[in-house]
Amino acid sequence: MPITNVAVVFGGVSVEHEVSVISALQAAAAMNRGRYRPVPVYVTKSGTWLTGEALLDLSLYKDLDAVDEAGIRVVPERTPDGRVHLVELHPKGFFAKPRMFPIDVAFLGLHGSEGENGSMQGLFETLNLPYTGSGVFGSALGMDKAFSKMICRDQGVPVVDFVQFKESEWAGREDDWLTTCEARLGYPMIVKPARLGSSIGISKADDRAELDRSIEEAFRFDEKVVVEYAVRQLREVNCAVLGDPNEAIASVVEEPVRSEGEELLSYEEKYQRGGGQGKQSATKAPSGDAGMASLDRLIPAPLSDERTVEVRELAVRVFQAFECAGVARIDFMIDEATDQLYFNEINTIPGSFSFYLWEPSGVPFDELTHRMIDTALRRHRDKNGRVRSYDTNLLSERSAGGLKGKG
Repeated sequence: MPITNVAVVFGGVSVEHEVSVISALQAAAAMNRGRYRPVPVYVTKSGTWLTGEALLDLSLYKDLDAVDEAGIRVVPERTPDGRVHLVELHPKGFFAKPRMFPIDVAFLGLHGSEGENGSMQGLFETLNLPYTGSGVFGSALGMDKAFSKMICRDQGVPVVDFVQFKESEWAGREDDWLTTCEARLGYPMIVKPARLGSSIGISKADDRAELDRSIEEAFRFDEKVVVEYAVRQLREVNCAVLGDPNEAIASVVEEPVRSEGEELLSYEEKYQRGGGQGKQSATKAPSGDAGMASLDRLIPAPLSDERTVEVRELAVRVFQAFECAGVARIDFMIDEATDQLYFNEINTIPGSFSFYLWEPSGVPFDELTHRMIDTALRRHRDKNGRVRSYDTNLLSERSAGGLKGKG
């Protein structure tokens, strides 16, 4: 079989930049070299695209200046033969021709903002290049915590009560919004940037002053904020789903373990703490960096058989409602006071692609990357098998004359 050139896209203009680097290079390291040739595509914090074999080494990213020197600046281009290449921007030498790196499929490892929100997916749709993960629609919806909750609520999936508003609505009406949140939700409350992940910008408010500060802090990261009812006796469980809207399977269920005294899982808790019951080792992670696998977690989550089935079935329902593809992770909350299960959020490009949930589900990391790429290629073939143009020319002399109108 010919080797498939896989553009592993990571980094990006996002506060989750470093997490993306770890996730994507983990996946690149796991790919079966008998099937796939990973071509790194590092999007710098300023938006420049770089490639080059050296960029597969995670240790290089300790010095971002070194990455810039080692990388080759490129842009994607669709050539007349219908293929997509990465084209070198500044070849060295007066008569040097730009190097071209063919790519057959994009493996998206971007987290947050311009990468997980549908924008990069839209670029690859325009290039007609297959790409892993959810499409523009599911990616955009999944990135917005407010719209995610609305979709789930409409589909009969339980969500906690919440209030959302934009910075333009907040400015000059701060007291009104604070009063609205107090009247509708009551303390304590959780405040989140609406379109961000990795627990960045999330905080808990126990009184009006804290609520005000938390909202202002969240607006540092996004123009829209979600304030929601805080589950008092909180227990968090997560489940990953693999497949497409027509056929999807759920992984085992995990329960993240917070440090003693911590009420919320912070960025540091997720990515910079490790060692504990249920921790899954990142055996395929380059340079020993485990990413999301560094979090202490119980796998499988100590739930009843009935609750485990409920979580897994609900995860698949959410995945399909958002028309997701590839791998997504759906996060839930359990209120132990009432035993009520709530949808919390969906991650359409989850940290480390949730490989630590798939390995105990019988899908090793190399097989996971293969299934993600295979799904991307199949969906792309299906899309291109449909009518994508209409055989008429409105710009012909007769048709164009009709556009001028009469009279």
